[in-house]
Amino acid sequence: MKSRKLVFLLVVLMLFTFLTGCNSDIEPIANTENEEVDIDYLIVEGGQVVLPLTPFNTLNPLMTSNLSYYYFSKLIYEGLYEFNDSLEPTPQLAESHTILDDGKTVLVKLREDVYWHDGEKFTTEDVMFTINVLSNSKLNTAYNDNISYFKSISANVIDDYNIELRFEVPSGNVLESLTFPIIPSHQFIANKANDRYAMALQLEGYSPIGTGPFKFINYDKYKSIELEAYENYRFGKPSIANVIGKVLNNNELFITAFEAGQINITPVTGVDWDKHKESSRIKILEYVSNDYEFLAFNFNNPIFSGENGSVIRKAINYGINRQEIIQKIYLGHATQTDVPLHPNSWLLSEEANHYGYNPATGRELLTSSGLIDVNGDGILEDQEGNKISFSLVTNPTNLYRFRVAEMIREDLKEIGIEIVLAFDTSYERDIELEDKMNEWDELNEKITSGKFDIALLGWQLSLIPDLNEFFHSNQIGQNNIINYNNEVMDTLLLNVDNSFSKESRITSYNEIQKYIIDDLPYVSLFLRNKAILIDTKIRGELSPNIFNPYKGLEKCFIALDSE
Repeated sequence: MKSRKLVFLLVVLMLFTFLTGCNSDIEPIANTENEEVDIDYLIVEGGQVVLPLTPFNTLNPLMTSNLSYYYFSKLIYEGLYEFNDSLEPTPQLAESHTILDDGKTVLVKLREDVYWHDGEKFTTEDVMFTINVLSNSKLNTAYNDNISYFKSISANVIDDYNIELRFEVPSGNVLESLTFPIIPSHQFIANKANDRYAMALQLEGYSPIGTGPFKFINYDKYKSIELEAYENYRFGKPSIANVIGKVLNNNELFITAFEAGQINITPVTGVDWDKHKESSRIKILEYVSNDYEFLAFNFNNPIFSGENGSVIRKAINYGINRQEIIQKIYLGHATQTDVPLHPNSWLLSEEANHYGYNPATGRELLTSSGLIDVNGDGILEDQEGNKISFSLVTNPTNLYRFRVAEMIREDLKEIGIEIVLAFDTSYERDIELEDKMNEWDELNEKITSGKFDIALLGWQLSLIPDLNEFFHSNQIGQNNIINYNNEVMDTLLLNVDNSFSKESRITSYNEIQKYIIDDLPYVSLFLRNKAILIDTKIRGELSPNIFNPYKGLEKCFIALDSE
């Protein structure tokens, strides 16, 4: 073993796509900051890292719907592209690309130094085969949530390292869509193509062969998966000799297993992870997740869709103290945002963070639009004497949202707006799962039928940015739950879809973010932060993100304190 000294900083990290409902409950505790640590240690030659998994039904990376294995499989498999820390697609198995024909054609040049774990050379045949497999799948999976998309791709092999991909419907997100894992064509031998595709889509008896830093060794069904360092990995054999995936019955057991030393990395649920800072064995890596919380306005209500609608929406935004909400309810573990884009995104405009807590400005906006407090009760009225009062719906068994709704009600009262909590406020801490689902069904019914003024909701933002689902008029009745119909927005969204170069995409996203800030169809609140706990014996260049929590694990090593 060797001795060395390292100064390390605690970094940021990971995790993944639709309307979210219930979360575990927490009680507020004090928040502290991570600090830089200087430690002497001894490097262990080899060693192993144990990661948590929940029960899953297949080792097939194209067919998995299990999130824990989805992340774990990234140690084995790689895609043409991956996301960097700015969520920008960057080459992984690809070396370069050229986009032609207004986005309909993409020429991809592959790396020439890639080998499969069985020693075979990686070529364009593998890329074409994988695309054909996905297009022949009849099941939606983590990678294949839009089967029709892959059916619209045609692949033409030019030579071993150059391939032409043609798309029926061009999209500015083409590189983001090429992050699915590539599987080896030669692994699936059959006389007919359809038989080969069926073999590649099987759930049982699948033996993983990838190009990643760790190769599959053994699977003890329902118990564990064993990987070992791939000695011919193009960036060098990983220092960590083995990675074990330990199957636990559910996510709630992850922390228990971590504290018992049975696993070395675990995600944390809730927001009370600061309590683990007292342990010298634990590092906490906090990151901004893609769990986006917002207020949705019902544009069928004339007060929101009328001439003064944007004024009222802006006043509401100025009137909500989001930082106080973040500190009191999320213990500081959330990140304020004004647009539905991840704060780390390379597409985020410098002007996107526009609104801050300013109740004086909020009230001034309201009074300048002709609203006054006629009877002196603190609530403003319009010229007909109608109170500025809105119903707010949410799912209150999500304790975070329940508390946020209460704080929003108090904040907006200060600027003259009455918020009526239109949900059951007799929250039961230990409510049954069935009752939670019934509550969620009732909330969905209120939203789809338009029986609300304002809804406090959450989305999991997709890694492939798609603002159409939020704002486009053709999504009314689907994901555009607010019935927002705006021709200017539709045009800006079309511009985004037709932006294929990096420069044009930045420009088009800047324009649409500026319009979102100005018209404010939603009030963006914040994105929740998440964290993972890591055993301090794991040292090195771990740089996880929401696409891959184990990014950089192949550059890490095992170390023990030298005493």
